[in-house]
Amino acid sequence: MTAVFRLTSLVAAAALAVQLAGCAQSSMAVPAATRGNTVKLYNANFDKVAVGSFTFDASQNPALDKRNTIRAAGVLYAPGGSFAQHLGNTLKANLLAASLLDANAPTVITGTMTLNRLNAAVGSGKSVLAARFIVTRAGAVRYDQELKVESRWNTSIGAESLVQQAKREYELLFSDLVGELLDDDKFRVAISK
Repeated sequence: MTAVFRLTSLVAAAALAVQLAGCAQSSMAVPAATRGNTVKLYNANFDKVAVGSFTFDASQNPALDKRNTIRAAGVLYAPGGSFAQHLGNTLKANLLAASLLDANAPTVITGTMTLNRLNAAVGSGKSVLAARFIVTRAGAVRYDQELKVESRWNTSIGAESLVQQAKREYELLFSDLVGELLDDDKFRVAISK
């Protein structure tokens, strides 16, 4: 009886070790400007801007600002501990590349991430990001709008490739959301001189 118990325990421990080893943990890359978003910022009428705080909606589960689980195969952690801050840093990277970032500018962009979803089900993956952006100049609100982007993709069955594919698609959404902001005519007026 003891030998059967030991054998069962060893098999269970080995299965757990395989599962834990298969669970990929990763963090997102440092935000970088994209050529498409930077080009949108080349406008002689745009004023330099500061980027203020980017926070996560207090009515949402705070864990969604720190990590996303990609099925049972992996966990994607927010760089610096916050996906909302990562969105703000993505915006900063694009403004900096276009020489429009100035920490002392009277025009300030802040944001609240209102939606953060990553679902990598077998066969079909989907990620959604939404944020409320506010532009103020000298304390007066010039722009206040919630924007949303989503991505859908076909997923493969292999756990490692599924995690990498979901991570890649999700990371691209941050630049896509910044691009959505930069395309908004009301936003473009709000940061004009």
